[in-house]
Amino acid sequence: MSDILERGARIKEEARFLQDLMDEVERVVVGQRRLVERLVIAMLSDGHVLLEGVPGLAKTLLVRTLSQALDLSFHRIQFTPDLLPSDVTGTQIYNPASGSFSIRRGPVFAGIVLADEINRAPAKVQSALLEAMQERQVTIGDETFDLPKPFFVMATQNPLEQQGTYPLPEAQLDRFLLKVNVDYPSKEDEQRIVEAMARPKPRTEVRQVTTREQLGRAMAMLDEVYIDELVTAYIVDVVRATRDPASVGLEELAPLIDTGASPRASISLGLAGRAHAFLDGRAYVKGHDIKSVAHDVLRHRILLSYEAEAREIPVEEVITRILDKINVP
Repeated sequence: MSDILERGARIKEEARFLQDLMDEVERVVVGQRRLVERLVIAMLSDGHVLLEGVPGLAKTLLVRTLSQALDLSFHRIQFTPDLLPSDVTGTQIYNPASGSFSIRRGPVFAGIVLADEINRAPAKVQSALLEAMQERQVTIGDETFDLPKPFFVMATQNPLEQQGTYPLPEAQLDRFLLKVNVDYPSKEDEQRIVEAMARPKPRTEVRQVTTREQLGRAMAMLDEVYIDELVTAYIVDVVRATRDPASVGLEELAPLIDTGASPRASISLGLAGRAHAFLDGRAYVKGHDIKSVAHDVLRHRILLSYEAEAREIPVEEVITRILDKINVP
């Protein structure tokens, strides 16, 4: 018991800077507290995030502000149909005078990489970035280069304009720890946004509130957050219900799901649940931590059937019905 209390005190002390981090980001990006929390959860879990929302919701500003508050290098890559893999990873440059090649590193070599409108680039470019996400290294010519640590990719896509896009395959979507829907701000928050930003030179100065070393220590401490067997069983029950809804008494969902979530989703739920508990300053995971992050972990890992599309049943409703059916430990 004393060990658990001592561990909890250390985690609570170490997690304190994360509240300062979120407060600083929200000072510039108004009305997106939940989104900021999701980005921090992904960073603690050493995972990547896919952001989906219409233009004008400050997705780019949010990611840039987060990198400045963390003092991490930041590169934005605008994905377009004519982009090449070497435009992302880097290339070899021939020097005629010496007859040798030199390496020019691409924008993927940064602490935080914003892949803007990732679904506008061809599959080869998407694969080049997603391989870097998975392997944390890039091969240019005959040389392999490690990416910076920590390394986070935050990709965006627009759900409205699908003409001229290359949707990410399910196997590639699975590389993202979270898929977060970016919503419109409330009326009060939008008024605050106008007051702060509707001027020739908006006040967007960001104060550095932490260092990469402190973030690295927090990421390392995530392993100390305890997950009980009951919570682990809850994670498995939720994920398996997406593959076999009849196992939890939801036979009516079976025709709506074409492909359920894989065991990688179970791992991601455990990681995100640990980070959610850490963010709350706790040394143990509760069932409600898992339930809180379940939509963001699962929404891009469940493929609905044509029947669900015909009946206009969104994946959000399927996940909600599963979560409502399974008892939270």
